[in-house]
Amino acid sequence: MEEFVSDWKFAQKNASEELALLHYFSFTKQQPGADVTFLITVKEFVTPPREQFARFFAQADKEVNQKTAPIVPTGWGTSLLDALSDCTRMIRDFPYEG
Repeated sequence: MEEFVSDWKFAQKNASEELALLHYFSFTKQQPGADVTFLITVKEFVTPPREQFARFFAQADKEVNQKTAPIVPTGWGTSLLDALSDCTRMIRDFPYEG
């Protein structure tokens, strides 16, 4: 697997192409009434996108806090764990009101 992870990065010729390997996760928020399942996509960029320092970006598939100030949970990090943890923290911290 490590060989594959290293090789795919050579397909990017220019940083502006923003080539990324996608990682998918399912996360269930337990709350009164019904559990809500989020699909989280983490992009592992070859090089950080323009004006970013981190190579990992996580984003959930639905908003939280819909009745007050809707926001899509996201997270940036220097590792997959950092980005994923930031995203799941937002899901935990804000109510799902959809």
